[in-house]
Amino acid sequence: MKILLVGATGLVGKHVLQMALDDQRVESVVAPTRGSLPGHPKLVAPVIDFDHLPVDAPWWRTDAVICTLGTTMKQAQSPDAFKRVDYAYPLAIARLAQQHGATIYALNSAVGANAASRFFYNRVKGELEHDLANLGFTSLTYVRPGAIAGRRREERQNEWMLVQLLRVLGPVLPRSMRINPARNIAKALLEAALCARPGVHVVTSAQLI
Repeated sequence: MKILLVGATGLVGKHVLQMALDDQRVESVVAPTRGSLPGHPKLVAPVIDFDHLPVDAPWWRTDAVICTLGTTMKQAQSPDAFKRVDYAYPLAIARLAQQHGATIYALNSAVGANAASRFFYNRVKGELEHDLANLGFTSLTYVRPGAIAGRRREERQNEWMLVQLLRVLGPVLPRSMRINPARNIAKALLEAALCARPGVHVVTSAQLI
């Protein structure tokens, strides 16, 4: 299988990339990024501008898309910039990949994703899920983690504090509120692509412990 991975430099995306490159079921991985990635015989890593996607690039021809793109309001600095990264880019990539033959899409979404939510973050995630469903992929999977455990390049103080709190409270919390290791999320995304089932599917945070 040929996989298009977007968000390969992020916490979850790095795990997906390594797992995919190590997996014998994966023929090749296309990982478009803003900067370069270390070379690998199975890796195609075009450097792109997400605001000006190369619509006719031959590397769009893949079987499945795994999207782990995402930012924070602090990094984005405005609601419009946040929505561009967490909604516009993943949707544009989905459309282009589908036009070039991809039939499978696996999204790293978020617990609480809901297009009708009064919370901006959850609403954006929900709007993306809704609009992806309207594209008609043969197999579409939303992986919805809660607090994600793992080492990031940049420090997210609030998220770090939440993870520490959940580590302490974990034994008494319901499964849906426990920490989700980045590696577990990555594994769920990759398996959703490699073992794709027809229809729309949700992997909950409780399944990612």
